[in-house]
Amino acid sequence: MKRLTTALFALGLLLGSGVASAAKDDIDLARLTTSLDQLAHDPVLGHYAMAEQARARDALAQLADARSKERPHALYLAERRVDLARAAAQLQDAQARLAKLDREHDQIMLESARRDAEAARLELERQRLQYQLAQEEAQRLQQQGMEAAQAAEQAKAEAEHAKKLAAAQSRVANAARREAALAAQAARALRSQMEGDQAPAEAKPAKKKGKP
Repeated sequence: MKRLTTALFALGLLLGSGVASAAKDDIDLARLTTSLDQLAHDPVLGHYAMAEQARARDALAQLADARSKERPHALYLAERRVDLARAAAQLQDAQARLAKLDREHDQIMLESARRDAEAARLELERQRLQYQLAQEEAQRLQQQGMEAAQAAEQAKAEAEHAKKLAAAQSRVANAARREAALAAQAARALRSQMEGDQAPAEAKPAKKKGKP
């Protein structure tokens, strides 16, 4: 009777140990499955590392089917696969965000280059218009200078002509005055001659009256 009691007690301990071990294995499997499910349903990380997630699922399936001797190694592999899936998803998310930042940076640099090119084009156009206005102003001033020079030459020519005309008019006036003086002198001489001719004619009749 005592031996039977001892055997039953030992069997109970063995069964209890097996149940406890199975319960612990179920807890580990549930924990890893929950962790992998959370990763798969994560709105940010869920669509990354799909191959790693699939391998983690396979490792969990192997853990569920593993015999007691194989469970420690299967548990280790399953934990590593789940951790690797999450790390790979986080890495791919970081790479995606970095690539997005790179694209945004490239876009910013492209926009900056476009703005610089547009500013350079506008500056070149401004300088071209400024040069054109300067050329037109220089041509206008040159034309004004030519017109002023022509006007000065014309005024000089007109002054020379007026001077020559005044000199000619002066010569004509002098000649006219000389002619007038000569004419007046001739008229006086003629008048004196006529007066001299008339005086003897008047004196002769007086002598005739004196003879009787």
